[in-house]
Amino acid sequence: MRAATEARYAASAARPRSGFGAATTGMPWRCRSAQRVFHHTEVDAAFAGQGLASLLLREALADVRRSGMRVVPVCPYMAAYLERHPEFGDLADPVTPEVLRWLDAELA
Repeated sequence: MRAATEARYAASAARPRSGFGAATTGMPWRCRSAQRVFHHTEVDAAFAGQGLASLLLREALADVRRSGMRVVPVCPYMAAYLERHPEFGDLADPVTPEVLRWLDAELA
């Protein structure tokens, strides 16, 4: 689910929280025009291996599709997920040096 007040998709399981986001900022994606640039995936270690990251990615990508936006999978986990799930391949834009420079500036 997308948190309304920040650029973050998150899921809760019991008390610990799992989600996408840079550990220091809590922001997993940044808007760049009509793109959502995903730069990190994080799941609490207590829930590793239970499929939460895949669930979050599937829901995030479905939300991106509904919004009419595109994704740039800077996050290696998202890039690998997109390779394994061609049904979302039409949403992906390439990670280019320009996008990486932009992201570096955004995260600075």
